[in-house]
Amino acid sequence: MITEQCRFAMATVLIVVLIFLKCSKEMVVAENYRVSAVFVFGDSLVDVGNNNFLHSAARANYYPYGIDYDGGPTGRFSNGRTVIDMFVDMLGIPNAPEFANPDTSGDRIYNGVNYASAAAGILDETGRHYGDRYSLSEQVVNFESTLNELRRSMGSWNLTRYLSKSIAFLAFGSNDYINNYLLPNLYTSRFRYTSKQFANLLLNRYTRQLLALQSVGLRKFVVAGVGPLGCIPNQRATGVAIPGRCVDSVNEMLGAFNEGLRSLVIQLNSQHPDSTFVYTNIYGIFGDILNNPETYGFRVVDTACCGVGLNRGQITCLPLQFPCLNRKEYVFWDAFHPTEAASAILAGRAFRGPPSDSYPINVQQLALI
Repeated sequence: MITEQCRFAMATVLIVVLIFLKCSKEMVVAENYRVSAVFVFGDSLVDVGNNNFLHSAARANYYPYGIDYDGGPTGRFSNGRTVIDMFVDMLGIPNAPEFANPDTSGDRIYNGVNYASAAAGILDETGRHYGDRYSLSEQVVNFESTLNELRRSMGSWNLTRYLSKSIAFLAFGSNDYINNYLLPNLYTSRFRYTSKQFANLLLNRYTRQLLALQSVGLRKFVVAGVGPLGCIPNQRATGVAIPGRCVDSVNEMLGAFNEGLRSLVIQLNSQHPDSTFVYTNIYGIFGDILNNPETYGFRVVDTACCGVGLNRGQITCLPLQFPCLNRKEYVFWDAFHPTEAASAILAGRAFRGPPSDSYPINVQQLALI
């Protein structure tokens, strides 16, 4: 006869075995992905709160931002999670803390750091009317300071391996258009460059910084293209386009940049066989969402969930403003940024999608290298 004590012992063993199997499975998944850390460079699309610590007008650390995020407003320009939050969840590693936070040091940096800054661009001047922000070149310098801290805590061999198994996500270019080239009353770039010349300028500066990151040991890169900016509420609110249509002239000028960025990725992969560069076709993915909203469960594609003015795109979310209730049916959260629901589709397709979404491989395949 099995005593009560034996039953308890057997149950305990069973629980331990189940826990071991579950943990082993999770460890195998994490090991298969072979990702040491995620380092994030970019603008407000992937900023997790760096601008909270800067003298900047480009902030999202107030309600209703974060209305659907655990913990409320954090500095994310979304009602909830952003694309980068979803990427790290799929990779099975902790989210990278913001660089500007004084607490981001020690063992907090081992899973990566987020350097992204709202209003930032590839060009140092981009977004200056918002005040302080970390441009691309400044974010690379900030990464190098993180690298110095890592170098002190790791041996050179361990650091080399650690960096080779890390992923760098970069999302730049949008602000160089909407907060520079498309604001001729504030910036002179529109007068000095044709749209193709401007795209070449951005690509040359971008190349320089990508090579700087590669030269210090990073080997896996995900470079996001620019989405259809002519379709965001901010551009629709200009009144340039026919009501209900995107601003085609804006979308057309992005072709040179996106095509050039994809070609750059091909070139870098050829020139640096020890590294892998991935181009994510944000324009194509987002364009598909806008053209086939019902397929993805969206009902509103031309108006922001939160904002003021035409299409709620002339002034973005004001503090304590009451946003729309059916947020999962909106593609855009505010004048510039997607809702959490739209970000989930972008992240999912970039992570697992075909070469038309992520080229030459997707993020999941990159993580397995």
